[in-house]
Amino acid sequence: MTDVRTLGALESSDTDELLRIVDGHCKARDWDVLEELRLRCQEAVTRGKQLWGVDEHIRYRLALEAPAAQAAKVLDEGRARFTLGPLPEVAASTKTWRELAPYMGHGPERRTVVAERVIRGEVVDEEFDLPGLQEWEPKYAVATYKSHEVETPQPKLPGLTIAELPQDPKIFEDPDSEAALTDLVEPWVDQSNGRSQTTSVEGDVLAAVSALGLRGALIAELSPQQAMAQMAWAAASGGAHGERRGAAAGRYLAWWVVSTLADLDWPSPARAVGEACQRMKWLWFDDSSPEGGWALRIAVSDPDLGLAWALSATDVAD
Repeated sequence: MTDVRTLGALESSDTDELLRIVDGHCKARDWDVLEELRLRCQEAVTRGKQLWGVDEHIRYRLALEAPAAQAAKVLDEGRARFTLGPLPEVAASTKTWRELAPYMGHGPERRTVVAERVIRGEVVDEEFDLPGLQEWEPKYAVATYKSHEVETPQPKLPGLTIAELPQDPKIFEDPDSEAALTDLVEPWVDQSNGRSQTTSVEGDVLAAVSALGLRGALIAELSPQQAMAQMAWAAASGGAHGERRGAAAGRYLAWWVVSTLADLDWPSPARAVGEACQRMKWLWFDDSSPEGGWALRIAVSDPDLGLAWALSATDVAD
């Protein structure tokens, strides 16, 4: 039964008070009470109360902190638009697939939770979009979710050195490859303050960077593992204000980039993607613009094709 304090906060649409009440119930692990409070918020919304944000926050806290049975229930409701991250990733950050599996339905959320647990190193006997982690892949960056915040640090970059760039690069049209690269940062551009630019050239990675309009740059060679980690991190992120897609989506889009650049069929066998990724030459570059916010500046060449591509993307909070 809802207490007087909670009823007062509901009727006055006092979201700050309601969030404090939610914190208290989470600390006490009163999950049934939280589920009732969600219903109260939903009913209040039908009467014009602006409490949909509290409802979404309770969903988030249940996915993050509640036992697997109650977490799975909120996952099966589908997408949450106003949480710190996709709920399958949120739940997978604190619960194993073994714990969640008996309670999950058979919708897309099930496959996403599996993929999120695989990227964290859990071995699962369940079908999902990509195979298990491969020897040629990195240890991908994953989000750390907390009650009111999420930590998504960028993988560490190697030290940079100054490089002169070739002039008059030979540009050619490659819309499919450039679209795959742009997809890595789509939320930064479409949902936030970000910008991105791509190029395709006949030549090497330095020619691809030059085609962005730069005369010089700070550069560092990336191993294939480092390149995959950077691409997956960016693709998982929503940037400053965009919607986070999750680590599993980031890994998928990094695979998609390699497959597209190498002209592989999709879905591509893991071995073929790995061989393509390892033969390619990867480069991080910096045009010495002010630091801050989110950045993905990566160039790649395929010696077998004699082609190279570059992506420069940034986003800032405001």
